[in-house]
Amino acid sequence: MANTLLTLGGVTRRSLMVLENKLVATKFINREYDDRFAVGGAKIGASVTVRLPNQYLVTASIPFVDADTVEEGVIITINQQPHVSMNFTQQDYSLSIDEFSDRYIVPAMAELANYIDRLILAEYWNFYNTVGTPGTTPASTAGVPSTANLALFAYGQAMAKADFEAMPRDGNRSIIIEPTANIMLVSALSGLFQSSTAIADQYEQGTMGGNATFGAKFSMDQNIAVHTVGPLGGVPLVDGVPAQGATTLLTKGWTPAAAPRLTPAGGFTIGGVNSVNPRSRVSTGQLRQFVVTADVSSSAGGAVTIAIAPALQSTGAKQTVTALPADNAALTVLGAASTLTPQNLLLHKDAITLACVDMVDPSPYGVKASRVSSKKLGISMLCAQQYDINDTVIRTRIDVLFGIKTLRASMGVRVAG
Repeated sequence: MANTLLTLGGVTRRSLMVLENKLVATKFINREYDDRFAVGGAKIGASVTVRLPNQYLVTASIPFVDADTVEEGVIITINQQPHVSMNFTQQDYSLSIDEFSDRYIVPAMAELANYIDRLILAEYWNFYNTVGTPGTTPASTAGVPSTANLALFAYGQAMAKADFEAMPRDGNRSIIIEPTANIMLVSALSGLFQSSTAIADQYEQGTMGGNATFGAKFSMDQNIAVHTVGPLGGVPLVDGVPAQGATTLLTKGWTPAAAPRLTPAGGFTIGGVNSVNPRSRVSTGQLRQFVVTADVSSSAGGAVTIAIAPALQSTGAKQTVTALPADNAALTVLGAASTLTPQNLLLHKDAITLACVDMVDPSPYGVKASRVSSKKLGISMLCAQQYDINDTVIRTRIDVLFGIKTLRASMGVRVAG
């Protein structure tokens, strides 16, 4: 029997529900809905501010040490307005909501979810911590680092790296991997202890299916980004001692007059510069990894100025390294020149934020529209449609308006594939 109650509002609500079910990577990040725009709506270019946690230092002495609290916030620009379009007839509106959903809503929301997930996973370049071998898919489970047996070892390394960076073990860690790594991991776990339900899910679905391993929930996403290591060249060295808080590094010894030597998201370490635990500020005993934040080319003399993250800070509440790099300290780039490497990710929920706002309601302009927002889901959706008298088709578009920002780069670890 046809559902005579099928309405635009019902279509919008079902679309939002289906979108939530289709999302993969986006499910595991922080989703903020800003209800300041719940009445008037927002447009491309609007911005929202997300407050960051304060950082303090412990003083061991008895006398009071006065320290100002500096409130910090990150501005997220609302710059994404993806939409999907659907055309259907008045006769289609006589379908039940389930039939209409299967024919129109589900495939449309699958495309929208795929687009949003791809944007989330493209944020990998902000994360400076990396484990694994670029160009080698984590393979199986022996627990020792060898070419053929890197799966659980690599993901275990990622969890350890996250612990060194004080990533909370609060049930909000997730590991998102590409299809080849997923199949190899399912195979690797087949001989280990797991609940019968988890084993059945992995066997029947061929994926980790959100099961928790190592204290993180695993998921497969075909939208995992692929990074290309730069062409490199030369023997790069630090050129002079940088200042405290520096976000650029002067280097020398590269192949002269060549562009580019490093690509954005490329990683490297510096001899003698270790990372520190952000809580204790004590050395982790591991070299601090840095990420390149912009293309760099070498001068005629082989000099390169590299924009980097995190900042070089050897003292204070925001300390990142045990010591500033020494002049002539050697740089070691992660990965061989021009290697293609999928960027599987270990993320804490608070590493990345998707900030969604309500769009302007177009109803006053002669358009039939419905807007549905959910604080719980952190997503707002607008569905608008018009009847076209030329071909008697109801033209419909479904939009979401949001911005994406990496808030805490220390709460993400890349697992090279």
